[in-house]
Amino acid sequence: MPERTGRRIIPLVPARNAAATGQRQIDFRKPPPLALYVHVPWCVRKCPYCDFNSHAVAAQKGDRRVPAIPEDDYVTALIADLESALPTVWGRRVDSIFLGGGTPSLLSGEAVDRLLTALRSRLPLLPNGEITLEANPDSVEAGKFAAFRAAGVNRLSIGIQSFNPRHLEALGRAHDDRQARQAIEIAARHFDNFNIDLIYGLPGQTLSEALADLDAALAFAPPHLSCYQLTIEANTAFAAQPPTLPAADTCADMQDAIEARLAAAGYAHYETSAFARSGRQCQHNLNYWHFGDYLGIGAGAHGKLTLHDRVLRQMRWKRPEQYLAKVAAGTPIQQEFAVAAADLPFEFMINALRLIQGFDEQLFELRTSLPLLSIENELRQAEREGLIERQPQRIAPSDRGRRFLNQLLERFLVDRA
Repeated sequence: MPERTGRRIIPLVPARNAAATGQRQIDFRKPPPLALYVHVPWCVRKCPYCDFNSHAVAAQKGDRRVPAIPEDDYVTALIADLESALPTVWGRRVDSIFLGGGTPSLLSGEAVDRLLTALRSRLPLLPNGEITLEANPDSVEAGKFAAFRAAGVNRLSIGIQSFNPRHLEALGRAHDDRQARQAIEIAARHFDNFNIDLIYGLPGQTLSEALADLDAALAFAPPHLSCYQLTIEANTAFAAQPPTLPAADTCADMQDAIEARLAAAGYAHYETSAFARSGRQCQHNLNYWHFGDYLGIGAGAHGKLTLHDRVLRQMRWKRPEQYLAKVAAGTPIQQEFAVAAADLPFEFMINALRLIQGFDEQLFELRTSLPLLSIENELRQAEREGLIERQPQRIAPSDRGRRFLNQLLERFLVDRA
């Protein structure tokens, strides 16, 4: 499972009734920072808990199965997709790039180099901007880490999930605990900035086992850690045949213990599931949480772009073969719509309230083109319920608000007509 990013934070939904904002006309004087998300939709196998747009594909080679990916055609399609989108982002600088999936590390180093070279030649990039690639710790993929670094990737995100063989098997992972440790060692040799993904609340997992996974990760002194509680998502194998998970109180104890141990180890808890050493926060994901813009290319990629008079959301065609055909036909976008003004406060909050320190009040108006006064009633209600804390010029979720984030976010939903 990859490091979670904004590609699935905001669902594509029909616009709500704009009456709540008096059908206010929005007018953006300056667009927010822009990031680029590139989706690679293939995996060696589909994990039973994963609801991302990923597709298992493999072929027999001798006595082992290896991925069969049309990488040349796909990179060509990604470049064409980007070129078709250039008019919507013309003149804007890209501050970060994130190659997510799926499993981008299934691509060869040559393919990643070709892709990044093409991106740099078509869009201005922030000098030394963050370029992240998600990777699994399979030994074949780990062997490519040096090539990814040489291609320009400067941050690696490794989907470890657990070091416990029993839990790796329950999660349907394609690697074992030895490969997990080996991959981190290789990553640390080539990258001074990398993330380790862990999941807790696993089938049959105890509190001590969850902390053992964390301690195993901390032994490598990663600059960044992502720690998620396992959730059962619709349209997954786990949804069809749910495993027995630890009790809610046990999972809450795991969360508290993980947060305490990471704080003691010097990691700042800066987002719901993200922890980092000083200066190592994921800049790409911070752009999501600050409701920045991102152009999404690749099969099933989502994007959010701010134009002068609207916020535009896009989704590319999801199935890889369909995406390749649609790009060749010059129509890579499956769905596109302008977000209604009435929806903007909720869409802003569903991102910004994931940040432990919250957000500056001025950011709301910059990102939505709406005055903060337009949601004053909702803010007061959330504050009365102990879900947010308001300081001069800053709004942040309280401890209770972080624990009951969905309840907090519901305060900013607008009723449909």
